[in-house]
Amino acid sequence: MPIAPSNDIELYYETHGDPSEPALLMVNGFSSQIIGWHDGYRETLAERGRFVISFDNRDVGLSTHLDGVDANLEAVIAALTDGGDMPPVPYTLSTMAADAVGLLDHLGIDSAHVTGSSMGGMIAQQIAIDHPTRVLTLTSVMSTSGEPEYFEGTPEANAALTGPRPTEREAFVADAVEKRAISCSTRYFDPVETKRMSEDAYDRMFYPEGLARQMAAIRASGDRAEGLRALDIPTLVIHGREDTLILPKGGERTAELVPGANLLMLNDMSHDLPRPLWPLIIDAIISHTTHAIG
Repeated sequence: MPIAPSNDIELYYETHGDPSEPALLMVNGFSSQIIGWHDGYRETLAERGRFVISFDNRDVGLSTHLDGVDANLEAVIAALTDGGDMPPVPYTLSTMAADAVGLLDHLGIDSAHVTGSSMGGMIAQQIAIDHPTRVLTLTSVMSTSGEPEYFEGTPEANAALTGPRPTEREAFVADAVEKRAISCSTRYFDPVETKRMSEDAYDRMFYPEGLARQMAAIRASGDRAEGLRALDIPTLVIHGREDTLILPKGGERTAELVPGANLLMLNDMSHDLPRPLWPLIIDAIISHTTHAIG
């Protein structure tokens, strides 16, 4: 099992493609395991000439779990709502960015193209801000700057994300399919594939304890507006016009902040990567990582 020591934890990772090709580091979203990348997505990027690196974030999948470490998410939300002092949290998005850079160190990679989706986009942005010399290009997908006014979803999508999750397998899978239907692209949502992926995720590693710590990291890290304004890294922002979990203004704002950023807004896309849109999305990433650095 490929395990990388990084930032005082261990990360499970996988690679696809030829190590002599340009490295493309892919960062997962909230609570998502490495298998959350649909079958064929990483392989197609590798076939297009990228050395694709993906991994389980801390507290999910087969990477290190911080068992028993408390994250007072209610206190974090209260601080955001009331403007009080932010309580300590187990880790932040900067910590998770350092995890990813540690994986590059383990693989002997000086710099990489970095892409992330949702929370992974936030982490990818933080890698670019905290470790700019390690990032050749940045691609932020269905993500946001972290500014509260640009970090909103519909009430239904927010409730689906933060609501309780069943622990029994059959109930968990049924609940996951129901909730994903709220945030996935209406035109392309596939309940059969969603059910299969939910079953695979449960069987591989069911670890609900990590969710509160990951959410605390997102909420306690503040916004990245100042850091994004200062970036001198070729940046592509991709967002769905139908996104219900992070509204389109989240992506629009990210592109607005980063000097020279390109923005690709996609019809019929919500908070997912629908297979029928892969040709467009993958073409955009390959073009960006080929031409943006000259």
